[in-house]
Amino acid sequence: MTSLLEVSRVAEEVVRAAGVMIRTAFYDPNRPAYSLKGRQDYLTATDGAVEAYVKEAIARHFPEDAVMGEETGGVTEAPRLWIVDPVDGTANFARQIPHCCISLGFLENGRVMVGAVYDALHDELFLAERGHGARLNGVAIRVSEVAAVNAATFEIGWSNRTPPEPYLNLVRVGVEAGCAVRRAGSGTLGLAYVAAGRTEAYAESHINSWDVAAGLLLVEEAGGRVNDFWTPGAIAKGNEVLATNALLAQEISRLSGIKLAPL
Repeated sequence: MTSLLEVSRVAEEVVRAAGVMIRTAFYDPNRPAYSLKGRQDYLTATDGAVEAYVKEAIARHFPEDAVMGEETGGVTEAPRLWIVDPVDGTANFARQIPHCCISLGFLENGRVMVGAVYDALHDELFLAERGHGARLNGVAIRVSEVAAVNAATFEIGWSNRTPPEPYLNLVRVGVEAGCAVRRAGSGTLGLAYVAAGRTEAYAESHINSWDVAAGLLLVEEAGGRVNDFWTPGAIAKGNEVLATNALLAQEISRLSGIKLAPL
């Protein structure tokens, strides 16, 4: 039986190698132009190339494991399942904004056990194993200790899969509560930043599983609170998401209207 630490080692190896592909493409002046899969839904050749590499690498290390990716899909239920977002923040990547990453989560019997997020443009590797904490470039990280909502930074993601009202309402209630509200264009890094104590909360009315498969575990292992994202069907269809530091969890949950998962 493969140990959790061996799975984590492979996850780190894979995202670092994929990160080289992302970084090389980002700085290549002759990189292919982007296209749109839908409204504000960007696609580049790098997305497909990175996902193909990840699937090949996982198959080489763990041939019995299943892999699901944003671009090419895959099975959504398996005893051992890897979920990859090859470039989260593709719009940023395509428009030369250095705020994007690869996300790789490993689920065993439906529960996320390992999460790896690599921001190759800043050489920041976020890594967590369930029960073993979260780290940034090998150093333990914790959510912030900000306890006043009017001192909090609240990142709110926007989704074109829902009407604009949920997003606009979240922005309104966050601002009215005194939060500094931001949106940076990468849900995965939004969660990683909560885990690292850089922001206090992240919420979005709908997000896909490949965007959060690693990030939610990072927040949990860094001492934060999250919602119950992994309800039936969420791997295939997505769900709403909330992640906060521990001290503001109840207040942010009340403001957002998104229930926290039980402790």
